[in-house]
Amino acid sequence: MTAKIKSTATNLQVIYEDNHLIVVNKRPGDIVQGDKTGDTPLNEIVKQFLKFKYNKPGNVFLGVVHRLDRPTSGIVVFAKTSKALPRLNKLFSEGKTKKTYWAVVDKIPENKEDTLTHWLVRNPKQNKSYAHKNEVPHSKKAILDYRLIQKLDNYTLLEIDLKTGRHHQIRTQLAAIGSIIKGDLKYGAARSNKDGSIHLHSRSLAFEHPVKKELVEFIAEPPNDAIWNACL
Repeated sequence: MTAKIKSTATNLQVIYEDNHLIVVNKRPGDIVQGDKTGDTPLNEIVKQFLKFKYNKPGNVFLGVVHRLDRPTSGIVVFAKTSKALPRLNKLFSEGKTKKTYWAVVDKIPENKEDTLTHWLVRNPKQNKSYAHKNEVPHSKKAILDYRLIQKLDNYTLLEIDLKTGRHHQIRTQLAAIGSIIKGDLKYGAARSNKDGSIHLHSRSLAFEHPVKKELVEFIAEPPNDAIWNACL
């Protein structure tokens, strides 16, 4: 694997910040919250960033609102105040956000745009989800809209509007129609990306600001590599 650039308190890609929230562009490989790997998670890096920026003594409050899979990139929102956190949690849990993703896939879907509906079953031991056409025991309904926005030499760029937020939803549903995300070995890609990333990116996110009560929308540039650069 080639060395990947990891987010640190000095190179953090901040898209937006105000008194109540901070929005960052997560790099592939960043983990949003701590896990068994023991790697420094993004929430701790953001805390360090805020501590340095504002010369804060003691602990910095930061609430994790949602997550992205480790090999993906794009928009992650954190709450900076205890007032904003439950309100943001409610917005995300009730689906009152508009999430748009970009995915580079290895095969053009049969339809240039479509709505995909599957029933997903999560296997925690494998950290993987499986798509079914009909409801089965322990399954959760998953819905997304996609449209083809660009044809590259060997790949295709899809734009995805996520309607539900299930485990590995985009990865699972696109694989189910035979359009596997570049580098996603877990869901059937022929080869991995050299840095261990996959070409799935949280491109834009819109919601009502939890305190100002006005619509905010954020856009994140994809990682700097030849394939993503060809999409811009």
